[in-house]
Amino acid sequence: MNSLAPFRAVGRRCVSVAKGLVGSVRAQARASERCFSAAAQEAGQKTEGTGGGRNLAAIAGVAVFAGAGYALWRRDQSATSTEVNQELGGAHLVNWSGTHEVTPQRLYQPETLEELERIVAEAHNEGRKIRAVGSGLSPNGIAFSEQCMISMGLLDKVLSVDEGAGRVTVQAGARVQDVVEALRPHGLTLQNFASIREQQIGGFTQVGAHGTGAAIPPVDEQVVSMKLVTPGQGTVELSESVNPELFRLARCGLGALGVVAEVTLQCVPAHRLVETTWVSSMAEVKKKHASWLRENQHLRYMWIPYTDTVVVVANNRADKAARSSWLPAWLGGAAATPKVAPSDLPEEEKTAEMRALLQDMKMEMSTKELMKQTAFQLRDELVARDPMNPEWIARVNRAEAEYWKLSTGVREGWSDEMLGFDCGGQQWVLEVAFPTGTLRSPSFADLAYMEQLLEKIEAHQIPAPAPIEQRWTSASSSPMSPAYSADPEALFSWVGVIMYLPPDDLQQRAEITSRFHDYTDLVYTYLVPQYGASEHWAKIELPHSYDDRELMQNRLKGRYPVSDFNAARKIFDPKNIMANDIVDKLFPMP
Repeated sequence: MNSLAPFRAVGRRCVSVAKGLVGSVRAQARASERCFSAAAQEAGQKTEGTGGGRNLAAIAGVAVFAGAGYALWRRDQSATSTEVNQELGGAHLVNWSGTHEVTPQRLYQPETLEELERIVAEAHNEGRKIRAVGSGLSPNGIAFSEQCMISMGLLDKVLSVDEGAGRVTVQAGARVQDVVEALRPHGLTLQNFASIREQQIGGFTQVGAHGTGAAIPPVDEQVVSMKLVTPGQGTVELSESVNPELFRLARCGLGALGVVAEVTLQCVPAHRLVETTWVSSMAEVKKKHASWLRENQHLRYMWIPYTDTVVVVANNRADKAARSSWLPAWLGGAAATPKVAPSDLPEEEKTAEMRALLQDMKMEMSTKELMKQTAFQLRDELVARDPMNPEWIARVNRAEAEYWKLSTGVREGWSDEMLGFDCGGQQWVLEVAFPTGTLRSPSFADLAYMEQLLEKIEAHQIPAPAPIEQRWTSASSSPMSPAYSADPEALFSWVGVIMYLPPDDLQQRAEITSRFHDYTDLVYTYLVPQYGASEHWAKIELPHSYDDRELMQNRLKGRYPVSDFNAARKIFDPKNIMANDIVDKLFPMP
């Protein structure tokens, strides 16, 4: 049976996803909703649902391949698949921030490894471009393809847990949070987490996602072996003992070498963390940064533009005896966190200044409604009032700084619960990584970068909202990782700039998008060359002009082993069907 001929097999019903961004949806109809396609007319058939009307099923994820996360989202309304296809011409995929969208000709959702292998093999035979997608979270749509896509949402099983070795083997569509829950009874957890836990493991690792911790590498380093379904070589297994060079290239392979089907991850013992949050200044950070960085397991700075405020968040093992398990052998001593008394102020007092700003704007919101808003919801409301006005954004930032000054404190929980971060609403984002010495001998490039960035924001009157998040990792041994280094002691800082997007105001979204380009131009002009910075693969955007793309290509050639990467692509994907526009333009094949 031809697995690329949609709608011909019993149980392979086409499900379309309406354009919209409401919420992440887990794959529910596991047995029936396995093949998504907009190619019904090619098959000479109409696309029909199983009934007269039903809620649209979501394709949870679209990015397992290269992880970046691309969850499919749905609009909560009833419609038949036929109606949706007539309107959109097929399954319409939108990434979480609503910044990238695609209507692929065909969208598949395999439920078994054999189905996945068949889909990839037949796409290869027909020369059809195809990409795997996971949870739809990547800001740049790195998983999207206009021809064919594979949703990994139903390949989401935790296959085995080896308690003795501290390892777990999962299918690539398994979500980070589900893997953590499966590990909990075994006393294990993942080494680190990004800001959210909705990513699928394939995408999470393929784009080199990261958390924070100066002695902890990006998540691709957790991968000890992987099963890769390739167009040219079939299904291959890679590890440090089996094709180690190709394994390291494939760990952070951007979904360009094949579809990640299974991954074995090195875990750590489950542990509780104590989180301390306090407010500092640039001057104090300069004095204490080295010790804070060395002596805290997880450290994050949140800089607030147009203020001298930096929010410091440190997480350390609750079990002090276990602290030596993550510290470098040469480093010891107590965690360098100040004594912070938990704030006993009610939330409405902490957010008083932010609410006062909203009331000054005469917002049509009752006092009762205002009191229910969290600080992050208030910030979204405030920014949306006048997002292009740097003076207004500076006022909003100062109000948020006051909130943080009243919100210092300490809390405790399991590591997966403590390391998350509220990223705010839909947004444009650019995050880069750059070297900053080692823990033994920090270069302080990280602070110089931030000082220069904040100065440029003010000088160019960029309406930059809070926060500018700064994190750290140790080096990765994956050559395509932005944090790659041959020196295992190398230290990297990650800095992300953002602008929030209103979900419904298209004109305002366009204006913010234009202004965000000005913002990132500052980063590319003044900071990227000076600090040797490299973009996060899920957050790199293609330049609009040919000249700028050529400059980016040349910069990437100087940073990464592009010739080796393209050679591996030729081995695993001789017809170049696994690439999309981003991959082809960043790494053109000779």
